[in-house]
Amino acid sequence: MAKYRVYVTDYEYETLENERNVLSQIDADFIPLQCKTDEDVISMAADADALLVQYAPITKKVFEELKNLKIVVRYGVGVDCVDLKAATKHGVYVCNVPDYGVEEVSTHAMALILDSVRNITKMANIVKRGTWDYKLSKPIYRTTRLTLGIAGFGRIPREVAKKAKPFGFNTIVYDPYVSSEVLEEFGVRRVDFDELLKESDIISVHTPLTKDTHHLFNKEAFSKMKKGSYIVNTSRGPVIDGEALADAIEEGILAGAALDVTEKEPIESDNRLLNYDNVVITPHMAWYSEEAQVDLQRKAAEEVVRVLLGDKPLNYVNIKV
Repeated sequence: MAKYRVYVTDYEYETLENERNVLSQIDADFIPLQCKTDEDVISMAADADALLVQYAPITKKVFEELKNLKIVVRYGVGVDCVDLKAATKHGVYVCNVPDYGVEEVSTHAMALILDSVRNITKMANIVKRGTWDYKLSKPIYRTTRLTLGIAGFGRIPREVAKKAKPFGFNTIVYDPYVSSEVLEEFGVRRVDFDELLKESDIISVHTPLTKDTHHLFNKEAFSKMKKGSYIVNTSRGPVIDGEALADAIEEGILAGAALDVTEKEPIESDNRLLNYDNVVITPHMAWYSEEAQVDLQRKAAEEVVRVLLGDKPLNYVNIKV
């Protein structure tokens, strides 16, 4: 019997060979599962030393029941499906892979920003329905007169700021935790949340999902945004209140939205946001490139190997452990 038991709680990837290759360095059984609930995890991975997680809920109960567990690694940046407090209490590392898709997500965000301010998808759909009339795209303004607001200023949005610079956007940032030196380095101006809402012609959302950022963009926030402005979200769906966003679109407060993430995924077929030409929705794909997927799976498995060999992981989010 192998010394360690490493489980993948759930996954959508075509192959797990990247993980297998990395874990072949240690004496470990590698067991892929498709868990939907915490009860599935507890019943199927009870003897786990390590968990690799895509979406499965890793709750307080999981940490109480999995007595051998030493590390949980989330495939991705966000760790909102893991109970960090419980993990810390039980001495379990919780890790993410913060740098695997920086290039991809920032490029996707920039593409959605440009799509929005140029009305590209909206007009392409109108043309496909048989109407050839540029006036239906009005108003469109030069990017050099537009203010791009960025909510959150970690790795990805810093790349967005760099990519926006050649287009001449005036870029402002809301992030109470980032240093003034970093903002100065990227040539952006700090604002508070109300200023972000009032000054931005387009807001690109990059905040993690926490109890404080859940529905950060709600009815009240949309009411403060510039009439005719746009919002782009490549972070987490529940940071935006979907119903409030649909209302803001219908009421003409916002000129449009571009989302790579939604409150429920896949998006429900009766979601109102699917009815509007000026709302672009992509299927949580901003992270993806062939290269990024390999990096994600490999780096996640490498964290497991480090911890099971007695070393400290590179990217653990519950620092108190």
